[in-house]
Amino acid sequence: MARRRDLAEVLDTASALLAEEGLDGLTLRAIARRMDAHLNSVSFQVKTKGRLLELLSDRMLADVRLDGLPAAPRARASEIAARYRRVLLSRRDGARLMAGTSAIEQHTLAIGEALIGALLDGGADPVTATRTFWSMSYLILGAVQEEQGADPSAGERLEAALAAGSFPVLTRVEGSLVDDSFDARFTFAMDALLDAAGLPVA
Repeated sequence: MARRRDLAEVLDTASALLAEEGLDGLTLRAIARRMDAHLNSVSFQVKTKGRLLELLSDRMLADVRLDGLPAAPRARASEIAARYRRVLLSRRDGARLMAGTSAIEQHTLAIGEALIGALLDGGADPVTATRTFWSMSYLILGAVQEEQGADPSAGERLEAALAAGSFPVLTRVEGSLVDDSFDARFTFAMDALLDAAGLPVA
């Protein structure tokens, strides 16, 4: 009689497959094949691929540590966002995995609790705090997807495209477009959101 596979085993296998093959190679059938198990054994544990992605996303977010955060609300919000970003960057297709899921799970909720709490402590009203939280989340996911999918030749291609002089404004800021780091862009954008939410700089 075939051994029943448990959820932890399915998620372990899925995580390994994601790291090796990326999100495009992650299917229930591929997981079953890797486990040398029947597809039904995998489907019994996660039901659908959508549910699998939710569980994997929440499992990944367990690595976003929420201890040792700064006391000052703005610095705390910034640090939570930075830790969230680092975890996504540390996983192949980390942001693609998160994007589009509705993971209402323990670790996902804990990040929302901590980040919205920091915004409220910084003086934002509930609506502003919630909208800022969503804006920060969207920014993190989009920025990490851009960084993880960055084309190393983009700078050279941009230089070539601007060489004819047809785009004088872009030519004027070409250095910033080409050389500005993802870290600098991320910090600038987060500061802009926190400024808009009215959180004071400590």
